[in-house]
Amino acid sequence: MNLLLYATFYGYLITPGLLLQIQCYHCEEFLLNDDCSLPQFIVNCTANIQNGCQKETVVQQDGILYRKSCASLSSCLITSAGYQPFCSPGKVGSVCITCCDKSLCNGPRHPRSTSSFSKSPCVGLLVTCIVFFKNALLLS
Repeated sequence: MNLLLYATFYGYLITPGLLLQIQCYHCEEFLLNDDCSLPQFIVNCTANIQNGCQKETVVQQDGILYRKSCASLSSCLITSAGYQPFCSPGKVGSVCITCCDKSLCNGPRHPRSTSSFSKSPCVGLLVTCIVFFKNALLLS
């Protein structure tokens, strides 16, 4: 019986419909007034690999260079930390890299009440997994 429960659980996790896929803005644009957050810049990220969005803002003398893309969240966070000393928003020569884990989160800046990491879609799946294993152990 336990083997059947575990096989069902693992089949549930790898079902194609459960793959975690997000969308991000993807562009490399030098713009004066727009940060390339228009519908034509939206792409589907690679499910379960590119689990975050990245936004790089480079302030230059004559405008701002925006680079946006799908990213591995862990790689983005490492890169962002490395560029932290060079991030001075609004200052010429500034390079800022931000990372987030929600669809289209690398678009126009919106006020946030809480961190995007506190509402990760993975949290719900993790709770489901814990409850499933707890119930499976109780049945054995």
